[in-house]
Amino acid sequence: MPLRNLTLSRMLRGAIFGTAWLAVLAWASQPDPQEPGKRYDALPMKVAQTMLWLADVGAGDVVYDLGCDDGDIVIIAARRSGAGAVCVDRDRRRLAEIEEKARGAGVADRIRFLTQDFQATAIGEATAVMLRLSRAVNLELRPKLLRELKPGTLIVSHEHDMGDWKPALTAYVRSGGRDRPVYLWIVPGR
Repeated sequence: MPLRNLTLSRMLRGAIFGTAWLAVLAWASQPDPQEPGKRYDALPMKVAQTMLWLADVGAGDVVYDLGCDDGDIVIIAARRSGAGAVCVDRDRRRLAEIEEKARGAGVADRIRFLTQDFQATAIGEATAVMLRLSRAVNLELRPKLLRELKPGTLIVSHEHDMGDWKPALTAYVRSGGRDRPVYLWIVPGR
């Protein structure tokens, strides 16, 4: 299936759509409750914006963020694009922090927060799925994504691919002194 049409105005909006958030959302490194002793890094703003831009997220979309990290993706999707969003994570504390952050941004009513395992999450309503997981978890989720998502649904992953499933597009975002890959797949027809 072809990529959605990206008009010039939509591309420009995507390129600048989070500029005001740079001062509001901090890039932080926080303990990862999934793996004690390990830290997770907040998603750099440029990467979050690129992920949403690649998925061409707009008001009619439902964005699923599996493993929400700092929640920026769902908050930006709801605030800047007017999209609905679902934040899925196993850590209740992290979800509570993200929900509080979403309330502060005035978008908590557009985001559902689900404390559950990714494999147990019904994802069929998603029009875009955001992944910032390991390659191993991406590969575990791949059959579920292909089985449950409608053809044409966009999947975007930061850093990690899906093995032999070649992305429709790969973008590189310069952040933290390195080029970070962002992959886009389109769920094929059945």
